[in-house]
Amino acid sequence: MSVLKNFTNGLIKENPTFVLVLGTCPTLAVTTAAMNGIGMGAATTFVLVCSNVMIAALKNVIPDKVRIAAFIVIIATFVTIVDLVMKAYTPDLYKTLGIFIPLIVVNCIILGRAEAFAQKNNVIPALLDGLGMGLGFTLAITLMGSIREILGNGSVFDIRLISQEAKTILIFILPPGAFITYGYLIAIMNNIKRKYSI
Repeated sequence: MSVLKNFTNGLIKENPTFVLVLGTCPTLAVTTAAMNGIGMGAATTFVLVCSNVMIAALKNVIPDKVRIAAFIVIIATFVTIVDLVMKAYTPDLYKTLGIFIPLIVVNCIILGRAEAFAQKNNVIPALLDGLGMGLGFTLAITLMGSIREILGNGSVFDIRLISQEAKTILIFILPPGAFITYGYLIAIMNNIKRKYSI
């Protein structure tokens, strides 16, 4: 049961985006569309799961004095894999996400989970923790991207929901719209957690 808790924590109780407020740079920058949220979330989840598993497997081998440097090298290895695969197979998404793919190396969510969880636990709990946190991050930024895309562009996943003649709220696909959406979603999440004692 506690192993399953490692997975579910990242979805709501310790959601990295809305509760822990980690990884805000890509959250605010790439969520102009729902597809960007899925792309960034999938890339981050892959790196998070793989680095958590590797760090948990090597926890007794990595000397304490160089653990942060070792974590960054491990994370950078998986980020490089994601970067090259996205560049080869999804070039349009790769261009859209731009510099935020290489910046996954220094994403607080990944380094935080490596330090706080993966290095202290075995491989299976670390894998589930990475998967839960990654899915929580993916769901959060996809939701944010969907809201911004609907309000600012009248569509979601390039499916038009509002006719082109209707007026959209342009601010939502601009940087201020990211802060407005993020603030409201954090407030809603806090309210849900308080109301249902999560």
